[in-house]
Amino acid sequence: MDDRAVESAAEVFDGMGAEYERAFRDLPGQLAALDWLTARLPAGARVLDVGSGTGRPVAETLVRAGYEVTGIDVSVAMVELARAQVPAARFERRDVRDYRAPDGGFDAVCAFFPLLVMGRDEVGEALRRITECLVPGGYFVMATVPADIADVEIEWMGHRVRVSSYSTAEYLRRLREDCGLEVLYHATSTFRPDSDLAEPEDHLFCYARRSGAQSA
Repeated sequence: MDDRAVESAAEVFDGMGAEYERAFRDLPGQLAALDWLTARLPAGARVLDVGSGTGRPVAETLVRAGYEVTGIDVSVAMVELARAQVPAARFERRDVRDYRAPDGGFDAVCAFFPLLVMGRDEVGEALRRITECLVPGGYFVMATVPADIADVEIEWMGHRVRVSSYSTAEYLRRLREDCGLEVLYHATSTFRPDSDLAEPEDHLFCYARRSGAQSA
């Protein structure tokens, strides 16, 4: 029996730091999503990176493409690393579950794996909240581990965590019906992190867009 206390997302990533970047570097689906997004956004676009981690590769790639990037993360350690590694972006210690976009919103939102270490009801609410940050015509790219689970305790990267998620079909339904987005692409794949502490994971990647005219 595992008697260790379940850790919050902030505790997990404060303890993990740069180890997470090493384990998940060169994630093909994430790099493909960034290529897809940067091919569509105009110079100077405002992009929100939810669960920004160490700032690499997402914020770093977006800054190099000429975008105004804001990253949010619950982990103090991750925010400090990101500020050091990607000084041209802005990083804030914020929880996606109560985040509200500044006036004007964002031309795109990236959400790579921030919706797992939370309660089942919180996943849906957080998804709705971050997609509301989009301007009309704005793009949303996301990745998660798809599974029909609620508050399941697992061992992940040497930490005891409680996770929730939805199936692929349910995520697609929520993006369309609850968030009002047009799903342009989705695919699932399996990735093996570069760490002895992690098992292969199934990943769902989705690209979507809010209806309306694209912002300049």
